[in-house]
Amino acid sequence: MEKHSNKPVTSFMNVTEDKKIDLVAGIESRGFIFGSVLAYKLGVGFIPIRKPGKLPAETISEEYKLEYGTDKIEIHKDAIKKGDKVLLCDDLVATSGTAVAACNLIRKCGGEIVECVFIIELPDLGGREKLENKNLKVFSLIKFEGE
Repeated sequence: MEKHSNKPVTSFMNVTEDKKIDLVAGIESRGFIFGSVLAYKLGVGFIPIRKPGKLPAETISEEYKLEYGTDKIEIHKDAIKKGDKVLLCDDLVATSGTAVAACNLIRKCGGEIVECVFIIELPDLGGREKLENKNLKVFSLIKFEGE
């Protein structure tokens, strides 16, 4: 039987090994997959950031722009305590609209974003620069350049 690789989680662990992290936040839905495993490996809590109406308790929301309109994400109002160090995890960063909105939610709750980690980055769409312009650190495993 072939053993499955945990390379993304191991790489994320290496990036975070010298940082104090209290919580990992993952963006719906693929951010849940890597984020929850990463939180487990780090021994910290996991926070889901979801589309509207899917979280069971009181939430706060953040609207963000899409190329064809707007969308919104939510987080539990009490998910983060003031000063908590939060690692944001998602599968992909393209234009960074969702990631910026997630970071805004984390900051509204009083959290400090330690770093934003992604499996895939599409550099031609400028997402990294938008995050870095907001004083956020960014790490990605794979970069797919455009043609």
